[in-house]
Amino acid sequence: MAHAQNRIGVLFAAFFGLLTIAAGRTLYLGVLHGAALRKDANSQQVTIEEVPAQRGTITDRNGTVLAISEPAGTISADPYLVKNPLAASEHLAPLLGDSQAALLRALSQHSGFVYLARALPAARAKAVMARAQELEITGLSETATMRRTYPRGTLAAQVLGVAGTEGAGLSGLEYADNALLRGSAGQRRVVSDAHGQPIAIADVHREASGAQLTLTLDANIQQRVEAVLNAVGSVFHPKDATAIVLRPDTGAVLAMASWPQLNLDALPASKATLEAALENRAVSFDYEPGSTFKVVAVSGALQRGLITPTTEFDIPDQIQVADRTIHDAEEHPEEMLTTEQILAQSSNVGAITIGKLEGENTFNEWVHRFGFGARSGVDLPGEEMGKVLEPSEYSGSSMGNLPIGQGELVTPIQMAAAYAAIANGGVLRTPHIVAAVNGHPTKLPAGHRIISASIASEVRQMLRGVLAPGGTASEVSVPGYQLAGKTGTASKIDPATGQYSETAYVASFMGFAPASNPQLECAVIVDEPQSGSIYGGTVAAPAFGQIMAFALPYLGIPPSS
Repeated sequence: MAHAQNRIGVLFAAFFGLLTIAAGRTLYLGVLHGAALRKDANSQQVTIEEVPAQRGTITDRNGTVLAISEPAGTISADPYLVKNPLAASEHLAPLLGDSQAALLRALSQHSGFVYLARALPAARAKAVMARAQELEITGLSETATMRRTYPRGTLAAQVLGVAGTEGAGLSGLEYADNALLRGSAGQRRVVSDAHGQPIAIADVHREASGAQLTLTLDANIQQRVEAVLNAVGSVFHPKDATAIVLRPDTGAVLAMASWPQLNLDALPASKATLEAALENRAVSFDYEPGSTFKVVAVSGALQRGLITPTTEFDIPDQIQVADRTIHDAEEHPEEMLTTEQILAQSSNVGAITIGKLEGENTFNEWVHRFGFGARSGVDLPGEEMGKVLEPSEYSGSSMGNLPIGQGELVTPIQMAAAYAAIANGGVLRTPHIVAAVNGHPTKLPAGHRIISASIASEVRQMLRGVLAPGGTASEVSVPGYQLAGKTGTASKIDPATGQYSETAYVASFMGFAPASNPQLECAVIVDEPQSGSIYGGTVAAPAFGQIMAFALPYLGIPPSS
């Protein structure tokens, strides 16, 4: 009996000891180290994840999507946790869109973190992670992000620009309107079980999508313009080319294209190549305009009452200005030409004669009134302002160069705006390309009058002669429509010599239709055509005609009466 009681006492003592230990352990864990343990538990089971914002969509004026964001995943790895980099690279490289050698190098780095792929389409990212789990490849992680895509590929590439892998705009509208487009990321609290599977998800704060931009661009006109520039590139092999189509009454840009084309969903790897391809030459190309600039001298002299369209001038085939002898494009006997004929035949001697009637100060005033020497203000990044000389900088021969568009620099968008003023009755307007933000129309930039409506009408009438028999673009026509415009062929400065080149030219054409009541304008500039021809009348003017032949009926603009 005593022996049994001793055994019970021992068991009770043991039980009591275990109970005391358990209580002590509970006290230790729950009171002394409770906060630290709760923190550790939360770190294992609760995570705060960033929810990427949907970048705003960009559409053309009819709702055609030009840029959009879609869910994506960024795959990263901790190379120290990847047990067999060779096997992992062999199985995952095809899914990641990388070579096995490149992936093996990444997984073999002495680093705790490497990116394997940025912004993969969500389905591909999930496939990578599923394959890694299937093969028990450890050390890989997926982070939710957004991927910018451009459904129309090359369409308006230089206008749209690109957004980087971090979501910020890097060029074009993506850069200029990044604050509107980017939105703001959200956060969510994810509670996971012991196996890492989410069991509860709650928003800490919701993400806010970026604004939707509606552009003035028309995707169909843009596509036609790009096709025409491609043809120009194939025939004349220029350094590059650009074209602008706009509404002269409002300054709304319906198309703005550059050649060579760039596919925004297949960007070149070279940074230098990419930067050059993304340059929007319509706003950044500084060039000497040549004969398209002659309307400045003519318009100013008309407005001052110094000449009329029928004023006659005695025109030899060359003129001496200080130390320079300047020729017309073709040798001819001395002849009588009216102001209208001077424009139609693009007489250098005639334009210089008219410029000298105005004098240096008055001519310079008209250069500035037409918007040259200042940025147009178009809502695009990277706009240059050209280079305009002040009278104090003129040399003795400047009034031989400037009235014919040599010796000063302009941009295509400046020239388009200047011709739009002639087309719309004399009002210089700021071109614009963003029509609405989240459906709310943007405010149209105010214009200001630079010439009278009657003088603008006279200039338009004279510019019809450029496309009439005897004009420098007489072979260009669009059945049913009266066209008006001006050719330009300008020699470029040779950087090696500082002198005008005999082989490098800019060929251009500025025009609009219908001539009596212009509703559409088109500018074409071709930089350094290499084969076939160098002249604005044979290189740029036919491209103008092809673009207008599509755009005029497409927009429902009635034929000329």
